[in-house]
Amino acid sequence: MNFAERLQSLPAVDHLAALDLLSPEGTVVATIENKPGQAGSLAVYHALAAQHGGAITPEAAARGLQWYAEHTADALAHPGKHPNIDRLRVWSQGALTHGVRLRPRAG
Repeated sequence: MNFAERLQSLPAVDHLAALDLLSPEGTVVATIENKPGQAGSLAVYHALAAQHGGAITPEAAARGLQWYAEHTADALAHPGKHPNIDRLRVWSQGALTHGVRLRPRAG
């Protein structure tokens, strides 16, 4: 399944403005907003967290790399081009679990 097909299979994120990724200590390490260029990553991280108890475990991170499909190979070939994929690559090789805090849209 390519990335576009994967996105179609993930839960909708229209209700979210963003999500914050948290260190194991609870500090915000990154924010993914619901805007062009980030909405796909928001959907991936949201679905991973939903499947893994509200967090990104190393196992969830490894699954996310599979979900990014063709973009994972591009990220490996061009470090820094896809920071949301780069983050999952690092997290998949570690032992820490990172929290996810959802930020609903106002209104």
